Amino acid sequence: MGASGLIGGLLLNVLLQSSEYKEVVIFVRKELPVKHKKLKQLVIDFNKLETYATEITGDAIFCCLGTTRKKTPDLSVYRKIDHDYPLQVAKIAFQNGVEQYHLVSSLGADANSSNFYTKMKGEVEDDMIKVGLKCLHIYRPSFLTGNRTEKNRFAERNVAVLFKVIDPLLFGGLKKYRSIPAKTVALAMYKQSLIKQEGVFMHPSDQIKQIA
Repeated sequence: MGASGLIGGLLLNVLLQSSEYKEVVIFVRKELPVKHKKLKQLVIDFNKLETYATEITGDAIFCCLGTTRKKTPDLSVYRKIDHDYPLQVAKIAFQNGVEQYHLVSSLGADANSSNFYTKMKGEVEDDMIKVGLKCLHIYRPSFLTGNRTEKNRFAERNVAVLFKVIDPLLFGGLKKYRSIPAKTVALAMYKQSLIKQEGVFMHPSDQIKQIA
């Protein structure tokens, strides 16, 4: 889920190149210009996820769904993309016996936060844990760096430049606030999926770098 995004696109490439996975199924709103013998693309309406329940199965599910306030100014729609869809997928995956679910969240996620974004991310984490999945990995990256497909994201490019100056100054407990390459998150998700585990695993940004 979310193969058209920054992390999702990089993870898709890793999975397609991996000998550990024989098939990769992506759920997209419109077909991606990617061709591979292992790739199966399902163009779906995310508002009707239950219609595709039989397809939400496999050894592991990777959810990289997410949007931005600029792309989705309506907060109810924003919440639907970042909270409702990932949660519904998790519930269907649980019913279908999927053993692993990997969710991209965010550093600072906290259901008690007064900030809309971090509160929403905290709520989806809490709700996801309640589903009862056999193995749930939650990744909390800091500011992501990498080549984004969207144009005119000047603010993010400026922040990326700023982090090049700030990152070396963040030591000890502050290391988790350093920026992180999206490719690093994708690799960490892939590597964790190869380990047979049970339980809920939280991966803050600095630990994600160690995994990858």
